[in-house]
Amino acid sequence: MTQQVVTPTTLQAGTWSIDASHSTVAFTARHLMSKVRGTFAEFTGEVVTTGVPTESTVSVVIKAASITTNNEQRDGHLRSADFFDPETGGDLIFTSTGIVESADGFVITGDLTINGITKSVDLAAEFLGSGTDAYGRTVLGAEATTTINRHDFKVDWNMPLDGGRFLVGPKIEITLSIEAVRV
Repeated sequence: MTQQVVTPTTLQAGTWSIDASHSTVAFTARHLMSKVRGTFAEFTGEVVTTGVPTESTVSVVIKAASITTNNEQRDGHLRSADFFDPETGGDLIFTSTGIVESADGFVITGDLTINGITKSVDLAAEFLGSGTDAYGRTVLGAEATTTINRHDFKVDWNMPLDGGRFLVGPKIEITLSIEAVRV
């Protein structure tokens, strides 16, 4: 079966629901001399497109309690008041406020809320195309990345180490690999 892929210049208009089973919300954080990677297992979102990519909107809600790094003890600590505390901090929320073309694709600017604190962030985004999946649904793919300073969102816990170093670095890399289905 031949699958037609539509380029960004021919983006189809519509409302698209993020298919969590074919998408990933991932992060990377510096820990000692290595990097720890993790994901959020539960999230929802919507992309609304016109024929012009820069007129599109994106919204994503990420369940803070669904954080996983494949280490139960660390995941419990990440769900505590030291980091996300989902019971009081709520979910992580991103709502786009604008999209512009860039040399490498697009930049999606939006409001990111973590622990009840909202800051503007820029995500470098790439539209991966759209087409028909094996079930006859129209889908689109995109990937977006950003780096935030966790202290901006009051994710401040740390442990001092010898030599003036700290256990956890301030920068967090976030990657959203999204497949969305037109509704």
